[in-house]
Amino acid sequence: MKATLIEKTRRVVNDTTFFEVALWHLPDAVPGSTHPFKYRLALVVNGDCILRYDNERGKGDHRHIGDHEEAIEFTTLEALFDAFQTDMERALK
Repeated sequence: MKATLIEKTRRVVNDTTFFEVALWHLPDAVPGSTHPFKYRLALVVNGDCILRYDNERGKGDHRHIGDHEEAIEFTTLEALFDAFQTDMERALK
């Protein structure tokens, strides 16, 4: 399965905080997902990943908030990024 990298970005929020976006287009869906994307969206504070959205093989689309993990519904990339942005803003308050 050959993946095509669409985006890989790291943005610094402040001296102790950054977020990363990694997104690939795949010829077939990752097992557990229904769309042709592989992604990882992560918020890191003081070296700890406090928020992550990803679609791990077999687990499908899900998010990690601290130590808690829960399934999410993927509808569009735009909705995924919006949800991550909302959770990121909430986590940084």
